[in-house]
Amino acid sequence: MESKKNTLKEKPKKTSKFKKNLPLILFCIPGMIWFILLSYLPMFGALIAFKDYRVFSKNFFVNLFKSDWVGFRNFEFFFKSNDAWTIVRNTIAYNAVFIVLNIVVGMFVAIALNELINRKSAKAYQTSMFLPYFLSWVVISYAIFAFLSPDKGILNRILQSIGAEKINWYSNTKWWPLILILINTWKNLGYNTVIYLSALSGIDKTYYEAASMDGATKWQQIKYITIPMLKPVITVIFIMALANIFRADFGLFYQVPKNSGPLYPVTDVMDTYVFRTLTRTGDIGLSSAVSILQSAVGAVLIILANKLVKRVDRERSLF
Repeated sequence: MESKKNTLKEKPKKTSKFKKNLPLILFCIPGMIWFILLSYLPMFGALIAFKDYRVFSKNFFVNLFKSDWVGFRNFEFFFKSNDAWTIVRNTIAYNAVFIVLNIVVGMFVAIALNELINRKSAKAYQTSMFLPYFLSWVVISYAIFAFLSPDKGILNRILQSIGAEKINWYSNTKWWPLILILINTWKNLGYNTVIYLSALSGIDKTYYEAASMDGATKWQQIKYITIPMLKPVITVIFIMALANIFRADFGLFYQVPKNSGPLYPVTDVMDTYVFRTLTRTGDIGLSSAVSILQSAVGAVLIILANKLVKRVDRERSLF
């Protein structure tokens, strides 16, 4: 009898919780539908990576089921190719530098803007830094071409004015790692700064007041208050960025170097390789295999990074 009474008491509690959270559930439904339609249902297409996809009719599913199963042959094609090591090295190395610079530079620029006394100037600087984030890589590539053009580029004119020889930038691999890193940092600086500024606005000002009363300098306040308070945000950004370390910004590596063949040793990454393979062979199985490889490595890295963070500080882990 007592157990029946307990179950009757639990049911109203569950229904009351459901009613209480009903507005939030309804609010989440559009996002759930979006993820189901655009993220989960397309996962069925991952089978293409394990098949020799051929077109038999206008129906995609008919083509998929009629195509021969080839197992891991599409993956073997990538790893056996002569450019596999170069592509993997470029992708991981560039992304590692991007992660570090985007975190460090974005954080310190946000701290500098937050310390400005003139708030109107801070807003103007913030807006000017955020504008490049909205520019297309096509637009940026032509702006860069105005500087690096072999014939009429601004940099070559400067070199000639000081008596130096012109440089054919689009066939010289020496400077392109630095150029790509600088462009990526410049374009994403405004977006990363906004994230840190929003985190800085949540720090209690009494910490700084107490530190200033104790005689702490601005640098000491930043070192012992601001940066430690930003650690949860840095951790989340790092884990999320690590998941994409096997991917690359296609527009940056394809549009900015103008898809120049001589620059492939330093500009060819996973995404550009997949695109060129697809356009050259028309085999979507090969490109699908590389895409699945990227997703699998990203999933493993994000789980490992989250476990590592959880061991150090459980509260700062992502899940």
